[in-house]
Amino acid sequence: MATSVRAVSDGRPSGWRSKLYRLDTKASPYAYIAPFFLCFAAFGLFPLIYTGWLSLNRVQLGTSAHWVGLKNYTELWNNQFFWTALRNTFTLGLISTVPQLLMALGLAHLLNYRLKARGFFRVAVLAPYATSIAAASLVFVQLFNPDYGMINQLLGHLGVDPVQWSSSKWPAQIAISSIVTWRWTGYNALIYLAAMQAVPADLYEAAALDGASRWRQFLSVTIPSIRPTIFFTIIVSTIGATQLFGEPLIYGGNSSSGGSAHQYQTLSLYMYDKGWQVGELGQASAVAWVMLLILLLIGAVQLLVLRRNNNRRKLGG
Repeated sequence: MATSVRAVSDGRPSGWRSKLYRLDTKASPYAYIAPFFLCFAAFGLFPLIYTGWLSLNRVQLGTSAHWVGLKNYTELWNNQFFWTALRNTFTLGLISTVPQLLMALGLAHLLNYRLKARGFFRVAVLAPYATSIAAASLVFVQLFNPDYGMINQLLGHLGVDPVQWSSSKWPAQIAISSIVTWRWTGYNALIYLAAMQAVPADLYEAAALDGASRWRQFLSVTIPSIRPTIFFTIIVSTIGATQLFGEPLIYGGNSSSGGSAHQYQTLSLYMYDKGWQVGELGQASAVAWVMLLILLLIGAVQLLVLRRNNNRRKLGG
């Protein structure tokens, strides 16, 4: 009796209270994160597994599934339109991501200085991101119209013949990439700006004392300091370029073919065409899984590059 009274008086739970306390301590964290995993399992993991199962079956809209194994993947391998869509996805991603990130770096570098009305400029560069894909795409469709568009009118004043921005491959892809660049440059610029403002001012002061110009400070101080952020934007932009869908769809007049010769049909458009225009859900699911594998491969390569650069920096330091 004396011992139990002493334990209670010391403020320490005993008996079943002690067991309940230990159970609460161990189980509470799992209970707190359980809603996320339940939602992920219902709306993320299950659709992913179900799509993988569909990719191994012959499924038409309104019909039952028939097991075909890897036949959907072999048909994709032998389908020239799939390879065309894959090449278009790569080229569109390249000509939209590289200029976008370079322009975002330049904008962030300018906004990092003490300019007048900096708040206005920061909001202004973010305005395109707040614009809907449909509105932005429709405006650019008018700008790049081969008959009365402003771009061809400006080129005509320079003595350049009208460009067929829809029927030709590279002009169409340049027009679509300009939509992507216009929408996402300001968003990435603000991410870079936030990273630049976290760079210690002592580094710039030391570089200025050594006689480094602003351009040299940007190359030798700013870029190395925000390198993880640059890799992050590269990964996110690559994922977005691989999933490019709305811009080419609206640019082509809500057609999933990507032009008369499929000159700007992306993998997402090809998947949509297979699933909802042709009605081959098994083929569309196979395309979805190919896109997932491509994204995982790109992410793994970029992660290896990032780790190698970090190891070099540690060894150099």
